Amino acid sequence: MKKTCRVVLLILIILLLSSFTPQNASQKAPTIQQYKLHDDASADLPQSGISEKSNSFITLWNRTYGGVNDDCAYSITLDSDGGYVLAGYTYSFGAGSCDAWLIKTDYFGNMQWNKTYGGLGHDEAHCIVRTSDGGFAIAGTTNSFGLNGLDAWLIRTDSIGNVLWNRTYGGSGDDEAWSITTTTDEGFAIAGWTTSFGVGGDFWLIKTDAYGNAEWNKTYGGIFFEAANSLTQTNDGGFILAGSTYSYGAGDADFWLVKTDQLGNDQWDRTYGGPEADYGFSVVQTYDGGYAIAGSTSSFGAGVYDFWLVKTNNLGEPMWNKTYGGSGYDEAWLIMQIPNNGLALVGWTESFGSGNSDCWLIVTDFQGEVEWSQTWGGENNDYAYSAVLGIYRQFILCGQTQSFWTNDGDILLITIWKIEGGVGGGGRVPLAK
Repeated sequence: MKKTCRVVLLILIILLLSSFTPQNASQKAPTIQQYKLHDDASADLPQSGISEKSNSFITLWNRTYGGVNDDCAYSITLDSDGGYVLAGYTYSFGAGSCDAWLIKTDYFGNMQWNKTYGGLGHDEAHCIVRTSDGGFAIAGTTNSFGLNGLDAWLIRTDSIGNVLWNRTYGGSGDDEAWSITTTTDEGFAIAGWTTSFGVGGDFWLIKTDAYGNAEWNKTYGGIFFEAANSLTQTNDGGFILAGSTYSYGAGDADFWLVKTDQLGNDQWDRTYGGPEADYGFSVVQTYDGGYAIAGSTSSFGAGVYDFWLVKTNNLGEPMWNKTYGGSGYDEAWLIMQIPNNGLALVGWTESFGSGNSDCWLIVTDFQGEVEWSQTWGGENNDYAYSAVLGIYRQFILCGQTQSFWTNDGDILLITIWKIEGGVGGGGRVPLAK
């Protein structure tokens, strides 16, 4: 009886959600495929087989947003009402050739409002966080405003996207911001790269007060190029930055992890990589006080580039690493820790799926063993760059699609739900308590 009720409940949920028509929808539906993966770790590291547990998945809905030109979302955050806020860029709307674009949706992805920010030049939003007052802070880059070339850009808005203030940071060269976090003192920390300061192109960390006034900034790097792509404040009040370095390490480019104190002073740094190019894109502090770093590797794995997950202890010393991929180009852009201490990797794959490249979500346990994975896409290119976990523990991915309802590239929003055990096996829809 309980099993029957659960199945009936699941069918009703599916029917309800299927009544919501995707924005800008066409007649052609996306293809979703699931694949088992193989662990192709480097030869000098332990190898272990990977098998997926049996599960079923529902893509609850998907939405696209855009105009006649290229539009993309790099970042997403969960709003207080259970909806979503996406940040990226648009060539279709706004004041200049390319503007930063903010989109607010409800729980089902229906657009509630959107705002563009920019001038006559090229402006992009790369990362968004929600602030304690219900507004948003957006980090990106601009050459419409600032001193010269590209400058790092911080925009602070209220809860409906109206600009409260904005700040630029930079010098005579090019400077970009790719990650932002709120800090314990209600200020902000921003990470990216700079060619205006430092030795070459260096990691750049900027600490501001609550109004965007720079309190201090630090560069980290050598004679070649370094780019920080991800930042978080650590449990001890310091910061951890992840990205790539050409100045240090074993090969062409290596993962680079830099740990600082609360004033940005370098406490330690580590490189991870092999003889070829390895690019770090995202870092998270894990429940044990260590770190998990995700990106792509051409030094190890099965294909041109593979997803690469490196787990370290609290001093950055590697504990284990895993590669995930096939014969093509596979790139992880985000890692997040999820309930039960597992990890989720988000990116895109040319090895699996139905098109040139497909969005790819991999969920692992705390040892990097794959629990389940899913691709989403069509016959052209589809990319996932960021994700959040929703109020019912569903995954919400954002990025860009060139397969569906698009003239060039449109912003893509997808919600994926795992049905534990499968519908035919007494499956249930897991609801957050």
